[in-house]
Amino acid sequence: MLTRQQKIEFVNKASEKVKQYKTVGVVALAAVPDRLLQRVRNTLKGKGEFIIGRKNSLERVLNSNEATKPLVKELTGTSAIVLTNDDPFELYWIFKSNAIKLAAKPKQVASEDIIVNEGETTLQPGQAVTELKKAGIDVQIQKGKVVIAKSKVIVSKGGIISSAVASALHTLGITPFTAMLEPRAIISNGVLYRADVFKITKESTLNDIATAFARAHAAALAMNLATPYTIVEMITKAYLNSMVLGTEAKVYDTGIVSRLIERAVGEASVLGAREQQPQAQ
Repeated sequence: MLTRQQKIEFVNKASEKVKQYKTVGVVALAAVPDRLLQRVRNTLKGKGEFIIGRKNSLERVLNSNEATKPLVKELTGTSAIVLTNDDPFELYWIFKSNAIKLAAKPKQVASEDIIVNEGETTLQPGQAVTELKKAGIDVQIQKGKVVIAKSKVIVSKGGIISSAVASALHTLGITPFTAMLEPRAIISNGVLYRADVFKITKESTLNDIATAFARAHAAALAMNLATPYTIVEMITKAYLNSMVLGTEAKVYDTGIVSRLIERAVGEASVLGAREQQPQAQ
């Protein structure tokens, strides 16, 4: 337990640190393994750091700087302040790239379908087979090896993991959960970035742009709206329509005369073929 003087010193020292960085964020620490936090700390070493303390102390630290006051309301649950001069998206990439896989525990809720795939395992026949069968996994012994005979979703998304399933997943070395530091919000150069912004990826952005362009392009063509992207198609369509109309109306104009001649030749050939056919008696 810190004394009042120690708390004051902690806040003063941390407040000075905040002023030294252009990017300040609040991250959730609830259910974050110590090894994950240490792993991220090692990655940030030399270019960033964490401030960990009681909520009241962290609130005072953020309130000490006008630029970081908006982050105070993000201090819900167990939290920490992260400081860096990196871009917010670079910081998020560091968090994501340092994510770790975790084993399943009884009574946990599956965040996604948990699947055991068919195929040969490295397990030896024995107690392991019994554990897998208890979890409802189709196990067979083939040529002295333990084989999963058929792929199966042993826990659907949102389902509760039983003790038998948790034990079977551990035996198979399947780690269905992922733990990573999640930023609640980050302020960088006066701009506030909320958590949902970091879910945007380059791929999703490009797909959204492509979809929006395709819809706008189709709408512009339907409205006969000339743009640098539709003008060629519009001219091509107009040209083809005029050629069809000119041919049907028998307009003797450049580009149409040749079509009229081709049609006349075709019709003459048909008539000639009919005349050559023997007349019925």
